Amino acid sequence: MLVIVGMVITLGAILGGYLMEHGNVAMLVNIPEFVILGGCAVGSLVVSSPPAVIKLIIGSLPTIFGKGGAEKHEYLELLSLLFIVFSKVRKEGLISIEQDVEDPSKSAIFTKYKSVLENKKAMGFICDNLKVIITTNMPPHELSDLLEIDIEANAHEALLPSQGISKVGDSMPGFGIVAAVLGVVVTMGKISEPPEVLGHSIGSALVGTFLGILMAYGFFGPVSTNLELKAKEGEVYFHVIKAALVAFVGGAAPQIAVESGRRAIPNSERPSFAELEEAIRK
Repeated sequence: MLVIVGMVITLGAILGGYLMEHGNVAMLVNIPEFVILGGCAVGSLVVSSPPAVIKLIIGSLPTIFGKGGAEKHEYLELLSLLFIVFSKVRKEGLISIEQDVEDPSKSAIFTKYKSVLENKKAMGFICDNLKVIITTNMPPHELSDLLEIDIEANAHEALLPSQGISKVGDSMPGFGIVAAVLGVVVTMGKISEPPEVLGHSIGSALVGTFLGILMAYGFFGPVSTNLELKAKEGEVYFHVIKAALVAFVGGAAPQIAVESGRRAIPNSERPSFAELEEAIRK
């Protein structure tokens, strides 16, 4: 909703100021300029981005209108899940969770926490690394390095859509100039026409520059920043899991291990010690 509100404010301010100067809105609705700029944007994206990146960009577009990172109740569910897993391992041994991590969708533990189960990347991260813990005797510092490699790989992939859209946005003012130059070329072909015809044609040409700059700084730039910030917010979720897993493998009690994970949550969404204790007690 905030994204839509921001776009409405941007367009409203521009059109409002334009109308205050008695501008003609019909002059801004120039279909050929939209065709030129839209085609150039799509073409440059196809040329500059491998197929895998284009697929990531298309898949990430709906998230622009979604929420950012996890909320407090989702972090509480994650920490509660990890506490139950760690407690079961402490009481019954590592083998006791083997079936749970092999098929989380049928696990009596994982199915209690819908927000975690629905986060496919996080579930893969948790289960893969629990399998490593079950099958190897990896020291905590080596496990930490392994988890960091995994997080960096996911973070790199999550930032690719933002980077691709940013590159296209950077080129939009140049495409606007291209559209304007083409408009001037058309105008020169009408040099013998009356001044009002030439004025209309020149105005239409300048609309290309206007649209290119507006699309670059009013839409492509903000959308790119939106995706970048959401990718970084999503990365925090994995750092919480990492902190808890490393602490547990290092010998910490289940409650201390999830407390390590709690400390990795930003203050704005971090549950208090009492809130975590209450969730664990439940």
